[in-house]
Amino acid sequence: KGYTVGNLDLMIIAEKPKIGAWTPKMQEKLADTLQIGSDPIGIKATTNERLGSIGRGEGIAALATVLLYRE
Repeated sequence: KGYTVGNLDLMIIAEKPKIGAWTPKMQEKLADTLQIGSDPIGIKATTNERLGSIGRGEGIAALATVLLYRE
């Protein structure tokens, strides 16, 4: 559609499971899906400090910010 991904920053908020070991595979899958290299993809994880439904382990949230360039 005339745009290319400059970078992607993804934050996963969850008490469980711990995803640190999975982030390289997630980066690889996102890079394949978006047809870009894995360098511009950043994935971080945090907890919700036991607050709310996410803190009780009832859900997971994800926030993503993408910088797009017009081709």
